[in-house]
Amino acid sequence: MGILRVATYNIHKGVQGVGPSRRLEIHNLVHAVEQFDADIVCLQEVRRHHRKLEKAFTRWPDLGQADYLSPEGYESVYRTNATTRHGEHGNALLSRWPVLSSGHADVSDHRFEQRGLLHVELLVDGVELHVVVVHLGLIHAGRERQVQRLGQFVRDNVPHTAPLVVAGDFNDWSAQLLKPMAAMDLQTFDGIRLPTYPSRLPLLHLDRVFVRGLRPVSAQVPHGRAWSRMSDHLPLIVELEL
Repeated sequence: MGILRVATYNIHKGVQGVGPSRRLEIHNLVHAVEQFDADIVCLQEVRRHHRKLEKAFTRWPDLGQADYLSPEGYESVYRTNATTRHGEHGNALLSRWPVLSSGHADVSDHRFEQRGLLHVELLVDGVELHVVVVHLGLIHAGRERQVQRLGQFVRDNVPHTAPLVVAGDFNDWSAQLLKPMAAMDLQTFDGIRLPTYPSRLPLLHLDRVFVRGLRPVSAQVPHGRAWSRMSDHLPLIVELEL
């Protein structure tokens, strides 16, 4: 095959702002995902439902956000990370290629932050590709423990010879997780710093794509007023070669 295009995006549950200025962005995010023209889209903070917001916004989609954002011809996979009083949210993957299997692992480090891994196996041009979508915690020590659990999950569920993509919001603004990820033979784009947060004035490189058995080719972060309004993160789009 040629180039595999992968995007990762924390969509902030499809809603931006607080109080009277709060606005629904999920309809704009549909067009954003289409613009990626990606083979695989890894999403974080995706809502399945939220009873309070469904009443507050008359244009709230009837579908869960993963299905709603999925372009025509794509398959969507969603797994819940956090259950709240009014609803739930988690990670999702949208794929242009067939989904062979999917699974989920709870990697919550404490009861105040519910976090999980979404594992999806895809058949990409005859090759079995594994993708893990992550959203790690806000405390560094907790992120280190979550990376250890990620490593154990990969050892238990992904054949060592299989190509692997691990993508998502790592919340690792100090880049301290690069070494433990490299110890698992997971590499990212060397020497490239692509800040994605906050979207209005991106300073921190929180969103990353790590790979094993693939070659990083290029990476980009789109900018502009429209992108800064849709979420508190900017998307990261990479191109990979098997």
